[in-house]
Amino acid sequence: MAFIQMNVMSGSLMRTVPVNVILPADKLPVPGMPPRPEGKRFKTLYLLHGVFGSYIDWVNGTRIQRWAEEKDLAVVMPSGDNAFYVDRPGSMNNYGQFVGKELVELTRRMFPLSHEREDTFIGGLSMGGYGAMRNGLKYSDTFGYIVSLSGALHVESIAARTDDRGSFLESRSYGEACFGDLTKLVGSDMDPKALVKGLRKAGKPVPRIYMACGVDDGLLTANREMAAFLKEQGVSVTYVEGPGAHEWDFWDRYIKKAIDWLPTDGSGQGVTSGNVGI
Repeated sequence: MAFIQMNVMSGSLMRTVPVNVILPADKLPVPGMPPRPEGKRFKTLYLLHGVFGSYIDWVNGTRIQRWAEEKDLAVVMPSGDNAFYVDRPGSMNNYGQFVGKELVELTRRMFPLSHEREDTFIGGLSMGGYGAMRNGLKYSDTFGYIVSLSGALHVESIAARTDDRGSFLESRSYGEACFGDLTKLVGSDMDPKALVKGLRKAGKPVPRIYMACGVDDGLLTANREMAAFLKEQGVSVTYVEGPGAHEWDFWDRYIKKAIDWLPTDGSGQGVTSGNVGI
């Protein structure tokens, strides 16, 4: 398993951004088993972190490298600051454009990744779960599947915020720093429900969606409401709940379940570092 740490210059952000990449390109074939077909490109999951996080979070907090290795799945993990993966052109914080378009195009040029929509996935946790949902829908021509774990999908609640909350994360000021004028948030292209309705109206395919949330998570109600909305809209959504709160133990378990749900076709066979044959 190749684990690549790199810095890329982004035109969407006008700065250098750190990115981790898991690429199962160096596995040695098991004796007696056929090698991976030459020229076969890897299915890819673009995986987004949450608030206070960075590009190292998924590797430090979960066994994502092992899960990807078992499925011959490439995983691309960028840093997204605390910006909710949406676009703020005035400050060149165009994180939606970066993760939904620029990063995909860049990594496809750099690595042997599939260019097919059905082989290209986006996922994340908390803020990154929202970012995956929003950008997976906004760039639905690119992404065929979306994974949202404990997604911060409470758009209506964010739009109604005031500045008398104890935490800056719950303040109206922080919401405006991320989304702009909150009176225009609901119904905009930063509102996943509006994006789903737009795709339906245009007759365009909606990505398949996997959602999971812990039963002790403060975002449980928002996730239940989003799952119900998606089902009402006829979207193919798998929604599951399990024991846990807003925590890495939950995300470690459920990123494994999400990867099992994704249409990966890797056998996982091969000799990896540590002389482990899987």
